[in-house]
Amino acid sequence: MSDNGFIPAHGGYQDLLSYQRSVVVYDATVVFCRDLFQKYDRTIDQMVQAARSGKQNIIEGSMASGTSKETELKLTNVARASLEELLEDYRDFLRTRQAIEWNKNSKEALFVRNLATGKIQLNEDGTKVTKATHGQPNTSRMSHKSPVITYDTFRSFESRPAEVRANVIICLIHQTNYLLDQQLRKLEQDFLNEGGLRERMTRARIENRNRQRGEH
Repeated sequence: MSDNGFIPAHGGYQDLLSYQRSVVVYDATVVFCRDLFQKYDRTIDQMVQAARSGKQNIIEGSMASGTSKETELKLTNVARASLEELLEDYRDFLRTRQAIEWNKNSKEALFVRNLATGKIQLNEDGTKVTKATHGQPNTSRMSHKSPVITYDTFRSFESRPAEVRANVIICLIHQTNYLLDQQLRKLEQDFLNEGGLRERMTRARIENRNRQRGEH
């Protein structure tokens, strides 16, 4: 504590899987709304803003974590709520078109999940990449760290029917929300174990006082 001060390292949101997935959800939503709604449809603004709120609040929470765990918890929860709102918009889209939402354990949902985690890859035409395409093993992916997935991974779905596209994004939202739920549980536990800024400041003052006494 005395060496590092009472403000811990913070930020680094780019490395959060929840943030990485939220960027994909945002990009996918922008393209989805552009392609499937009329230009001045209010739904576009509502859905894009909900997707943006999910992404931006993860950033703000991460940056605020150095001085306020309470704020980080609050903003991360806002991100989670925004994405839940967006999820309902996509469900509305399916329901009003009498289309079916994929079961989370369906082969389609599992395919999207594996695509998002890098377990499978697609060619530009949307076909599955085969081992022969890879040639030698790709060592850049042979690590414990998950590969960074962008919207480009899912761009081939733009040519699929609207109901498929909506379901793909629903799967991505579910994944992001799952990651945020895990993140919130960890933040809660960290707060219980370590406290917030006030507790760290108190510990820093005590350590500094004890160190000064030891020098005399």
